[in-house]
Amino acid sequence: MENWWQTTFPEGQKMLPVQSPGGTTHYLAYGEIGTGKPIIFLHGIGSWSYSWRRLIPILAENYRVIAFDLTGHGFSDKPEQWKITQLQQELPQVIEALCDEPATVIAQSLGGLVSVSAAIDYSQYFDRLVLINAAIFPQELPSAGMRWLAGVPLHLVRGIDQSRLVKPLAPVVREVVRYARRDVVTAPEMVTYEDVYALTYPFVEKSGTIAHFTQTLQQAAREIQYLEKQQPNLISYVHDNLENILCPTLILWGDSDRWFPPRHGEKLHQSLPNSRLEFLENCGHDATACASEQIKTKVIQFLQEEAMLQA
Repeated sequence: MENWWQTTFPEGQKMLPVQSPGGTTHYLAYGEIGTGKPIIFLHGIGSWSYSWRRLIPILAENYRVIAFDLTGHGFSDKPEQWKITQLQQELPQVIEALCDEPATVIAQSLGGLVSVSAAIDYSQYFDRLVLINAAIFPQELPSAGMRWLAGVPLHLVRGIDQSRLVKPLAPVVREVVRYARRDVVTAPEMVTYEDVYALTYPFVEKSGTIAHFTQTLQQAAREIQYLEKQQPNLISYVHDNLENILCPTLILWGDSDRWFPPRHGEKLHQSLPNSRLEFLENCGHDATACASEQIKTKVIQFLQEEAMLQA
């Protein structure tokens, strides 16, 4: 799958240094294509930039498109000493380093939460937002597999990951993922072997991916627990400050999302003062797998309309 970067972006995969609040540096994998105003794609949990494969070439016809892998995901570094709340500070670093003007950020699921939280504290970096099935109002980890993995001791997962036992078991892993992905689409035929191979590739081939995914799930579960106990957490901070996000925002929501139902989209729309909400038909949680054509049409219309208003 290293070839995906080479065939998608003129300069292939690049690496961008970002700093943690403690001052340590790690690197994020990214690619860019096209010219014009910047658009940044931000994927969901357990995924990587490949998930935007159907939208990148279309938007690159008129914009400068940048896709990057979140820390611990895909081809980015996987530091052991890391907290999920750091993602909020990494996105502004990406925009500052790669863009000479505020960017449009298109984000799905966890990427939506990251984008919204960053827009609250770093509004100067954001021109527009497109939020797709954003994980803003989670009540628990959305799948049984996630909840199970979050309960496994991290040191055990790290030991299994470092031993690379997953590599000889790759066919089994891919079959399990192929079955599990039925929960995020609306029809079994939307789960292709090609996509399963690509989405699982970092877990099979990149040491540390499984451990970091587990760590992310555990920290996400902890944030949800803090929310329930009314202790300080990133999610409640986002809830309390949604009204301060003033940039134009398009909210897209799958009408059949089992992980975060459409009422979450309606609630987000009511909380964001400069937003519009549109539903994606016959679409589950993985909207780019279910409704890429709908997303393409609605995003292009949104960007064109906003450009006319700014002219």
